[in-house]
Amino acid sequence: MNWKLSRLAAAVSILAASSAWADAPFFFSTGGVTSAIGMASRPGVAGKTEIEAGDDFVTTQPTTVTSATFIGVVTSGSTVSTILGVDVEIYRVFPLDSDAVRMPNVPTRTNSPSDVALDSRSSSAGEVTFSTLTLASTFTLANSVLNGIHPFPNQLTMGEGAVTGSEVQFTLTFATPFVLPADHYFFVPQVQVAGGEFYWMSGPRPIVAPAGTPFSPDLQTWMRNDPLDPDWLRVGTDIVGSGTFNGAFTLTGSVAAVPEPETSALMLLGLAAVGGIARRRRAAGAGPAR
Repeated sequence: MNWKLSRLAAAVSILAASSAWADAPFFFSTGGVTSAIGMASRPGVAGKTEIEAGDDFVTTQPTTVTSATFIGVVTSGSTVSTILGVDVEIYRVFPLDSDAVRMPNVPTRTNSPSDVALDSRSSSAGEVTFSTLTLASTFTLANSVLNGIHPFPNQLTMGEGAVTGSEVQFTLTFATPFVLPADHYFFVPQVQVAGGEFYWMSGPRPIVAPAGTPFSPDLQTWMRNDPLDPDWLRVGTDIVGSGTFNGAFTLTGSVAAVPEPETSALMLLGLAAVGGIARRRRAAGAGPAR
C-alpha cells in the first residue's frame, strides 16, 4: 500500500472513532401526573413571598439540558393569559453548596436540596422561553401546600386541602442550556401568576418505566418559603405527615459520549499509523549527511 492509501486508511480510522463519540440524547421523566397533591412554587415578585418546590433527578455523565416540561394547576382565579413568567433553578443535594454546621429549623437536612442554587434561568431575563398548553379546563387536586410552610416544631399542617383550576403543561427552552456534571440534582420550577396561584402537580412515586425514568435513590419533593430559607421541608413526611411525592416534569438534552475501549483503540491505531507515515516520508526524503 502506497503512502497515500495508508494515510487515507489512517484518516478513516480516526474519523470512525471520532464519530462514535457523538453526543447521545438525554431524556428524563417522572412519568405523568397524579392528583394527590399540588405544591405552590413561585418567584418572590409583585408583593408575594417566594416559594420553592423541588424534585430530584440524576445525571450519570456530563449532561446538557436544553429544554424541560412540567405540569401544574393554575387556580380558577386566573387563566393561562395571566401567567407572567417562569423561573427554573437547579440545586445539588445537601451538604453541597451549604453551611453544614449551622443550626437548622427543620427536622432533618439529609437528602434535602442545598442551601443555595447551583444555577438558574429566568424568562424575565430572556434566559428561558416558555409556552403553555391547557390539558383540562377543570382539574381538582386532593391536597395542596401554599401557606403552611413553617419551621420545626410546627411544620406538620396536614396540607391545606383540595384546590381546583386549569391543568396546564409548561414547555421550556433554555437560551443558555444547563451544563451539569454527573451528580444528583433538584429541579425547581417557579411560575408567576397574576390573580391566582400555580401548584406543581405530583408525579408517580416510585417512577415506573417505560413512561418514567426510574433511578435510585429517588428522593421526595421538598419545599421552602422565604421565612424558612435556607432550610427545606419534605412535603410528604414533614408537612402533610403521610405519603411521599414526586413532581411531574421532564428534561431533554444531550449526554457527552464516553468512547468504548475498542473505539479508543481504533483512534490510537489511526494516530499511530499517521505518525508512522510521517516518519517514513521524512526518512525517504532525507539526503546524505553533509
